[in-house]
Amino acid sequence: MDWASLAPAGLVLILILLLVLKRDGFWKNHARRGFPPGPRPLPIIGNLHILDLKRPYRTMLELSKTYGPVFSIQMGQNKTVVLSGYETVKEALVNQADAFAGRPEIPLIEEATKGHGIIFSRGENWKVMRRFTLTTLRDFGMGKKAIEDFIVEEYGCLANTIEMHKGKPLEMTLMLNAAVANVIVSILLGKRYDYEDPTFKRLLSLVNENVRLFGSPSVSLYNTFPALGFFLKNHKTFVNNRDEVCAFIKVTFIEHLKTLDRNDQRSFIDTFLVRQQEEKGNANGYFHNDNLIEVVRNLFVAGMETTSSTLRWGLLLMMKYPEIQKKVQEEIERVIGSTPPRIEHRTQMPYTDAVIHEIQRFANILPLNLPHATTADVSLKGYFIPKGTYVIPLLTSVLRDKSQWEKPDVFHPEHFLNSEGKFVKKDAFMPFSAGRRTCAGETLAKMELFLFFTSLLQRFTFRPPAGVSSSDLDLTPAIGITTPPVTHEVCAVPRS
Repeated sequence: MDWASLAPAGLVLILILLLVLKRDGFWKNHARRGFPPGPRPLPIIGNLHILDLKRPYRTMLELSKTYGPVFSIQMGQNKTVVLSGYETVKEALVNQADAFAGRPEIPLIEEATKGHGIIFSRGENWKVMRRFTLTTLRDFGMGKKAIEDFIVEEYGCLANTIEMHKGKPLEMTLMLNAAVANVIVSILLGKRYDYEDPTFKRLLSLVNENVRLFGSPSVSLYNTFPALGFFLKNHKTFVNNRDEVCAFIKVTFIEHLKTLDRNDQRSFIDTFLVRQQEEKGNANGYFHNDNLIEVVRNLFVAGMETTSSTLRWGLLLMMKYPEIQKKVQEEIERVIGSTPPRIEHRTQMPYTDAVIHEIQRFANILPLNLPHATTADVSLKGYFIPKGTYVIPLLTSVLRDKSQWEKPDVFHPEHFLNSEGKFVKKDAFMPFSAGRRTCAGETLAKMELFLFFTSLLQRFTFRPPAGVSSSDLDLTPAIGITTPPVTHEVCAVPRS
């Protein structure tokens, strides 16, 4: 943690509190008997002094070497249990799925969402919204040919935009965001946006900024010490950005209401509004405007950010390892030639499939996972974890587990190939998490990754800008709740 970056007033306040509350015995860890072990906390700040707040997953990986696969850390006065390694994460999220299916109360999230939506909601609200969301996404083609056709069409728009640069260096974040976002927008709103549409670009920039802010040290400190928010400003920016996105969604569903036809439901919003009318008068219902706004925002953010970041990692890794890019292109030529890729081709393209899976594993987009909470008292690996405990199932420890992967820290597509070159599934492949809280859009994301990635490599070869060698490319992830690659330029050279 970079204490020097904190405001002087904050340092003074923390030091005063430390002096006032220091007492004989206060430094002792009063953990309940059987609670997972961990480093001794300091008064007030807990273990914050040892955490890398920019990349806390790195500290947690190191702590797991000392304290084992189930250990605790203290954020301020709040005890958190960290689960490390494939076997432990599977035991919790899959074998004891119900007990680990909760979400903790996080100050910034509570302030912004009031418990609505799907990603961070809890209890019956979460169950109802998740069930409705999964059903409706399937009804609008998630995982089916209709959405496959849309992705192929959207790729055409993306390729034309890339081709206009004629192989010159370009930064692809916004256009990849836009292409991927249009897929989920087609389901949510029943339309697509031009990549240069100012409203669309604004929405994408707000989402990108909030993803970065949510993983920032300032917001982590705010969630630990909400009372110190007066000098930690990032949380206010986060809430303002969220409010602006929600205002757009509200205007959109009001427009949908004007032309709503229950017999011709054009989008996710239409289906929600029809259900809302059916439940009118139900005082305890969940199909109210606040849930609609938050569910749509959740799906827009989740449906855009992780998939587009994974594609950015994919193109960066193809530039870093041109020999792997060439093998993918040779398989594309051999199996599908110049016709548009389709999902049915995936089983015929084991090497490409392995490369895409390895991109997801290596990219490690959500290293901390989203936080969980226990819904009941539970025992795990001989430890007692009380109901309501904040739990971090450390996904990076699963995707880099040395007992599961031959070369965990290396980009190695052969992780997903057998000796005969056939694709093999791996149980420790958990980029979408697992259990009750697994990603609702997993099927759609897998389809998008295969179709976009294969189409891009079919039409372009990706190279570093002039003067930059493959060995110079930086694979250090950016900072945020997700970990996209740092900003970089790409030369997309059209293939003859």
